[in-house]
Amino acid sequence: MNSSIKTEPTVFIIFGGTGDLTSRKIAPALYNLFLDGWLPAQYSIIGTGRTKFTDEQFSENLLKDINQFSRSGKADPKKWAEFSKNIHYQVSDINDFETYKEFGKRVEEHNTEWKTQANVIYYLAVSPNFFPIIASNISKAKLAEDPDRVRIVIEKPFGHDLETAKELNKLLSGIFNECQIYRIDHYLGKETVQNIMAFRFANSIMEPLWNRNYIEHVQISVTEQLGVEERGDYYDGAGAMRDMIQNHLLQLLCHIAMEPPVSFNADEVRNRKVDVLKAMRRFGPDDVRMSAVRGQYASGWMQGKEVPGYREEPKVDPESNTETFAAVKFFVDNWRWQNVPFYVRTGKRMHQSASVITIQFKDVPHLIFPTEAAESWQQNRLIISIQPEMSIRLQVQAKRPGLDMVLNTVDMVFDYKGTYTTQPPEAYETLILDTMLGDQTLFMRGDQVEAAWELIMPILSTWQTKKSLNFPNYSADSWGPESAEALIARDGFNWFTLPISKK
Repeated sequence: MNSSIKTEPTVFIIFGGTGDLTSRKIAPALYNLFLDGWLPAQYSIIGTGRTKFTDEQFSENLLKDINQFSRSGKADPKKWAEFSKNIHYQVSDINDFETYKEFGKRVEEHNTEWKTQANVIYYLAVSPNFFPIIASNISKAKLAEDPDRVRIVIEKPFGHDLETAKELNKLLSGIFNECQIYRIDHYLGKETVQNIMAFRFANSIMEPLWNRNYIEHVQISVTEQLGVEERGDYYDGAGAMRDMIQNHLLQLLCHIAMEPPVSFNADEVRNRKVDVLKAMRRFGPDDVRMSAVRGQYASGWMQGKEVPGYREEPKVDPESNTETFAAVKFFVDNWRWQNVPFYVRTGKRMHQSASVITIQFKDVPHLIFPTEAAESWQQNRLIISIQPEMSIRLQVQAKRPGLDMVLNTVDMVFDYKGTYTTQPPEAYETLILDTMLGDQTLFMRGDQVEAAWELIMPILSTWQTKKSLNFPNYSADSWGPESAEALIARDGFNWFTLPISKK
């Protein structure tokens, strides 16, 4: 560990210890934190589930997961032996109050053994309908009494709509202090997303340009080649707006649009994000028709393989009205951003899997060069690529080598692969470490969640009451429905689909 930051003795209790999220994300993240020296010397990982496993069987299953999903590759036998001696398993029924008494006994045993009061992290890697049950039982068992030591991690989705989000917030705030609640959004743990803050607020040259005087519009695009796969039962009750825009994309928008915080204090940063959400223009019924687009993918071919349409996917209603694509034009009504459109889009079965933020600057006020010199003229753009490439590109005009004056677009590039030799941590590593350290900067606060729901509820309500008559309306391996192109073309722009570098 190259940092002076030290983590304290910690007990991780993972509800859903045998589930997919633990297998793919949580277990590999904990192991990599161990390899990099971030876990404390005294820690315990307790997986829970209904399946009857011994500690050894559970540990063996996690080893298989880590060998498959860890960024560090297959586990070193010696390192694994050292790590796995702190892995335990408890057969449990989350509806059974006696289960929680056992958790309390295990924590006390560790406190006695370690001769200290350990931090306790309850990680809810389970279906959202279990969140209230688990939180209530933790409270009844008096396992949340120490606000300085006990933390609870809640995965998305945080509520199904504004009303259910408020209900969940009310329940949690009656049991835990806000400083104990970690609403996790894995996008906020991604290296490039964190670098937006550094890029904006650690470089004085950007701030004078970061406003409506110089920026023409902003695009935030998160597209996936995958369909819903085996998540049809969840996704058909959610859709692209709930699954992606309400959390991930609005969080990216807040990073771009927020005012400079006075410090890197967690609440100071989150206050500025809430300010953005509160300043965003609300939608009326007519606004939804003009500013929001939905789509649903049809069958087609992806990378040489025939794929089914959304309505043919497992566990999906054959007449489903759920959107697998959504595009929205937002405005932030404040001094910095008045009348600058923020276009966001997300979709499944798209032509490319990529997460890219593009900031287009206004054109030069007067072009001094002859027409033939600027045939390929392009306005300046700042392109922040989150995945699959992690880079920040500033596109500018420069003279092409030669005796004549011809301008070309060139990239000024910062990319992780070309700059650093170390492998960046996965998002879950960052967020789990922050949970151990008690740093909530990258986690959503209760009022932030509610403000995001409040913003998109008019769109969801309108779509729910008016069934789309043209679903499915885009083919697999496309860029979405034609109405999404019309949404942005009405303002004289087009969606940027720049190729991702293969460096």
